[in-house]
Amino acid sequence: MPDHVDMVLEQWQDRRPDLDVAPMAVLGRLKRLNRLVSAELDKTFARHGLDSPSFDVLATLRRSQPPHQLCPNDLIKASMVTSGAITQRLDRLEARGLVRRTRSEKDGRSVVVSLTDDGWDLIEKALPEHLETEHRLLAVLTAKQHDALADTLRDLLESLGDNKE
Repeated sequence: MPDHVDMVLEQWQDRRPDLDVAPMAVLGRLKRLNRLVSAELDKTFARHGLDSPSFDVLATLRRSQPPHQLCPNDLIKASMVTSGAITQRLDRLEARGLVRRTRSEKDGRSVVVSLTDDGWDLIEKALPEHLETEHRLLAVLTAKQHDALADTLRDLLESLGDNKE
């Protein structure tokens, strides 16, 4: 069944047959998919008073080794939040009582970020619903398709230098 990207490809083929627009078949769909998936995930986050970066910070702290605390640089490396956004994000989460920043016991010059009890409770409530949303979004794929797509996307990310741990 043809989709919007097929129409775009057909138009380019008609207007500029000299160009190889094959990458648009993948990248155009990835772009559209990202927009649709993000909108659905944002609805789930909003039900918990969160946005995507806030959820990511809380989830990163929750999945870290006990005592579930990280210094801001480790939080940046382990999450999907950019370094430019981390201070502002932490300020907002701290103001809401979801995280706390304290001096590191190992190095008094540095700070560690940890979940508060309220932050812990919130991520424990939001995470299952987030995963339900992700399962719903991918329900059209068979297990084999899911694994193949995950592998293909990993290869593409690695080829573009996204080899973060």
